[in-house]
Amino acid sequence: MHPSTLPHYPDGVPFDIDPAQYRSLNQLFEESFQRFGERPFSVCMERWMHYGELDQLSRALGSWLQSLGLEPGARVALMLPNIPQFAVAMIGVLRAGYTCVNVNPLYTPRELEHQLADAGATAIILLENFAATLEPVLLRTPVKHVLLTAMGDQLGGLYGTWITTAVRHLAKMVPPFKLPIDGEHSVTTWADALARGRDRPLAADGCGLDSIAFLQYTGGTTGRSKGAILTHRNIIAATLQAEAWFAPAMAKVGDPARINGIAALPLYHIFALTLALLAIRQGSHMTLVPNPRDVGKFIDALKKRPFHVLPAVNTLFNALLAHPEFKKVDCSQLVISQAGGMAASEGTARAWFEATGCPMIEGWGMSETCAIGTNNPVTNTRFSGTIGLPLPSIEIAIKDDEGRTLPFGEPGELCIKGPNVMAGYYGQPAETAAAFTADGFMRTGDVAVMQPDGQSRIVDRKKDMILVSGFNVFPNELENVISLCPGVLECAVVGVADEKQGEAIKVFVVRKDPQLDEATLMRYCQEQFTGYKRPRFIEFRDALPKTNVGKILRRELRGSAPAAATASTAH
Repeated sequence: MHPSTLPHYPDGVPFDIDPAQYRSLNQLFEESFQRFGERPFSVCMERWMHYGELDQLSRALGSWLQSLGLEPGARVALMLPNIPQFAVAMIGVLRAGYTCVNVNPLYTPRELEHQLADAGATAIILLENFAATLEPVLLRTPVKHVLLTAMGDQLGGLYGTWITTAVRHLAKMVPPFKLPIDGEHSVTTWADALARGRDRPLAADGCGLDSIAFLQYTGGTTGRSKGAILTHRNIIAATLQAEAWFAPAMAKVGDPARINGIAALPLYHIFALTLALLAIRQGSHMTLVPNPRDVGKFIDALKKRPFHVLPAVNTLFNALLAHPEFKKVDCSQLVISQAGGMAASEGTARAWFEATGCPMIEGWGMSETCAIGTNNPVTNTRFSGTIGLPLPSIEIAIKDDEGRTLPFGEPGELCIKGPNVMAGYYGQPAETAAAFTADGFMRTGDVAVMQPDGQSRIVDRKKDMILVSGFNVFPNELENVISLCPGVLECAVVGVADEKQGEAIKVFVVRKDPQLDEATLMRYCQEQFTGYKRPRFIEFRDALPKTNVGKILRRELRGSAPAAATASTAH
């Protein structure tokens, strides 16, 4: 269903957008830098960066990257939290004509190695706090160039130096590491790279709308994560779609320069990344929150100045509501409370509206759709419980396994088509072919029902994917790794309902060694998986339910007794 056929599309929101108005993302950046050079772009730890500075720094970084002699379209990994360096690095990579590979900074060495190798990344830009993760796997990846930055590098003068010293020596947040490992790898500091780049011109990037802008990694059905190919066209489309959709709420603020968006969700995640690009397009600014898990400091940042846009997952809204200091935050300027990444609950939505006066607006999307594919209208005054309507230029359909479109009210797989939908999975033609129907819709794996007004409701998940606080976890990956733990004969991983995270991970294990205990297995998981992938519950069994051909029945395990009643709680 195309938006133009919908009876309840918001007034003033266009049915279509035109990504071809730009030749590439880089033209969008250059336009914004020329228009908004004097405006503030971001604030982090009360240190500001303006658009003009972002222009100069990203240009210098892009020039330095080009000096390395990387091939056109080379993949450059970014392993950075929400600090000013992220935008400089991202835009610098793109302006140089290369591809950004976003990496979760909390990855384990095993997870990092796979992503760097799969993407063919030949350079990486990372915060020194995570260099110890890179060190043991560097030689097994294609990476030849490492750019190291410290926490205070973009915070200015003595203050920045003090922040770096405090992080390194007082908080001890930089584990010991040794780079380079040999003479074949270059290691450059942030300051040196910028200094060298300033002395060089930035060569033409050679990018077009179909050039790859990002490889955005998501879970793989085979247990290996795969990179969604997001082109310049895809990202421009998603930015213009978000701009059009949010316009009725943004108009309440007036001058876009006043709009303060809160970047607490990680910018390496497609949800936050898309909203950051929207800020660049409209010339608004962002408050960067490096560690939203420290809710007290997050709230301190909210108290500093009026804020207007707050994207969050359900768990983050809950964390703010539960903190006693949140009652002191002035939310009177808030016009968009955007929920995504995981299912939003009606209870949280009600509590949020009571506390802030701003309705929580739920949307749906994936890495493969450049974040938002459908969204509730920002003109809504109450929580709908649906995933809303397709954004401009997006078509959605509910299809059966044979690809036939189903009528209203009949459950089937939610499928999507539009200029924001990925080109495919990097280096995985079979996965790409399986992801699309014959008429060009991408299969999402979510089972939904569409109402006559075009609104859709997610009713089930076709895949075995687990959604933990907005992050995709695929059981096969965990099972493959846990099965290698000494003492494990076989295992199965499922998601169980969790009030705080949406879902939590439970692993069922059949022991080969009867001495294997929960503590040993949990230590192993902590070494192998980043935090959101670690099991919350472990249950040992004598056998696992299987089909007559030996396939483990995860559905039967999910339907067994509640985790809290049958399993030990792993912390």
